[in-house]
Order: sequence, then C-alpha cells, then structure tokens
Amino acid sequence: MRLLALFATMMMTLSAACSGSQMPPPPCGQAGEWLAPTAAAAQFIQPGPLLERLARQPVVLLGEAHDSAEDHRWQLHTLTQLHAFQPRLAIGFEMFPRRVQPVLDQWVAGALSEDEFLKRSEWEKVWSFDPRDYLPLFHFARMNRLPMLALNVERSLVEAVGKQGWDAVPDAEKEGVARPAPPSPAYHKELRTVFDHHPAKEREKAEAAFARFVEAQTLWDGAMAQVMARYLEKNPGVLVVGIMGAGHVRNGHGVAHQLKHLGVLPVGALLSWDRAESCESLGEDFADALYLVAQPKGNPPRLGVSTDQVGDSLRIVSVMAGSVAEQAGLKSGDVIVAVAGQPVKGLQTLRAAVQRQTPGTWLPLKIRRENSELEIVARFPSAS
Repeated sequence: MRLLALFATMMMTLSAACSGSQMPPPPCGQAGEWLAPTAAAAQFIQPGPLLERLARQPVVLLGEAHDSAEDHRWQLHTLTQLHAFQPRLAIGFEMFPRRVQPVLDQWVAGALSEDEFLKRSEWEKVWSFDPRDYLPLFHFARMNRLPMLALNVERSLVEAVGKQGWDAVPDAEKEGVARPAPPSPAYHKELRTVFDHHPAKEREKAEAAFARFVEAQTLWDGAMAQVMARYLEKNPGVLVVGIMGAGHVRNGHGVAHQLKHLGVLPVGALLSWDRAESCESLGEDFADALYLVAQPKGNPPRLGVSTDQVGDSLRIVSVMAGSVAEQAGLKSGDVIVAVAGQPVKGLQTLRAAVQRQTPGTWLPLKIRRENSELEIVARFPSAS
C-alpha cells in the first residue's frame, strides 16, 4: 500500500514537471478558462460545446487532487452543466468501497442526515479527506435524486494483491472484481518510473514486486471501471460521471483504459490545472480539456496527508507532494501519536489542531516511525 500511496503522490507532480529548465514555467492562462491540451501548447476552448458533446458519451471522468477545495468546486460546477445537457446522470465516487452502496442509496433518498451519512459510510476510515469539500457534491446528487455509485474496493484487497499477487488472493476475497486488463505499454512504463523511486530496501526481488505493484494498480482502476460498466449495462443511455483522483484519469491510462477493455467508449476526461503551471507539451491524449484554477487565499490550513485509524492513533497512508507535511519530513507509514501535546484519538483531533493554525505558525507532532518516536514540527507558510 505504501507503493500505491507513493504512486498517488508522484502522479500529482510527474506531468507538471518542467523539462530541464530551472526558470518558472509561463502560466497557462486565467483561472476559469478551459483549455484543450495539444502536442504543443494547450489551446483555449469554449466550455459549452465541449460539455454538450461529452454529455452524449457514456462516461466522463473528473480527476481531482483530493485535498484541493478548488477542485471540488470545479467538479460541482461541471456536474451542474453536464446535468443540464443530460438529466439521466449517475455519479460514481472513488471515495466509497462497494460495501457502503446501501448507505449511498439511503442518502440519495433523503433518509439520512449529514452526520448519519458520514458515520454509516465510515468516511474517516475509508477516505479521511475533509468531508466539507465533498458534501456539496453529495447534496447535488440528493437534491436531484441522482444515483451515487460506490466505485472502490477495500484497501485491504489492494494491499493483498500488492503483497501476494492477483492469483494468490482467493476469489471469494476479490469482492466480485474480475481480472483487470493489463496496462498499456505507456502506463506500464509510467508505473515502472514510480516503482523505481521507492526505497531499494523495500524492493527485494524487484521484478516480482513490480509485477504485483502493477496488478494492484490495475485492480484499483479496473474495479472502478467495472462498477460503471455494470451500471451502464443495466441503465443504457445514462451518463456516468466518475469522481476520482487525477492519476486514474490522465492520458487515458487508468480507468478509461479499463472501460474501453469492457466495451465502454468513448470516455471523456476532464482535469483541473493550476494556472501557474506550464501546460505546454502535455500531448493531446492527456485529457479532453483542462480547467484552470488558482488556489484562493484564506482556505483552511491543510497538513497534506491521508490517514488510516490504527488503534488510538493515526497512520499516514500518503503525503501530498509540496505539502506542509512533506516539508516537515512526514512519511507514509508514520503513526501520529500526539499533536500539540494532545493524544491523537482520531482524525477529528488532528483536523481540529490543523485548522486552528494561522499562517506562519508551527504545529508540533509526535510520531512513531518503525520502532522510534520522533518529534516533528509542521511549519505553516506565512500569508503572502
């Protein structure tokens, strides 16, 4: 699972990296503009015709950075426009494992409060990112009585495949997931790059470990694709919009590749893009379009980690690239024992401590790394 977390983190930065130059890249354009990636520089496009065309397709994938509130605002606006063109719409969410599908159905039917929904869907256990970013999407589905689809599988299944390989995991434990399609050569190469960045001490018998890593990643992609494909088989003519991490969407490698293997095509792909980053030479297969965003000032402070509950403390599953957590030296696998001198009993304890921080302040953390306890200070940047 550490490899998968590393994959999610690295995929946030690989495609935006500058090619050899140390100079800041030229900005793409203004926030709120839509661009079509091309072999050269991305080109400005009008959103109306784009979204009207995509709404006629069976699937549109909206990639995100999970901890970006701006990304989720963009997703909501895009959902609203797609729904205007195609009222027969369902929304699939990477955030939920299949077993909580009945809870999603009850939420859409109006039978649960927010607190009940988050508790019964085990949000803090299965996802842990700030629910306030996602709740507007959930309310949009409920207001319009749009089906919400739980796309994911249990993290334990992905971990099992990563450790043992697909064939070694009993069929009864695969949650009904069929063997995914093998990755494309380009995706295989991309996964190799990610895998090779992992510490060598955790890459014993490297080729066998890499093969399992690829199987785990394609399981993740394939499981989500299979839920959408089955829904479309039962509900022809519906537009399914997938809400998921950008790494599953970029270049058509992940979920789109698996959907095409299942006979679902064409598949639309939309991504947000930081307007300050270069959007040159992305390639026309990168996505159908990019929506330019700029992170607004005054957002609540974020540490930049996803976590999993471990007894009375939190284990860090992944660390976002460029985040406060990464700069502080936090790593996936670290267990957060205390924050600001207070024992961490759950995600809410950590979240409350982080959100009390003001720009320019420091937050002391006690962590357990392997057999050692360390004191780490997270420094939140000053307001610019």
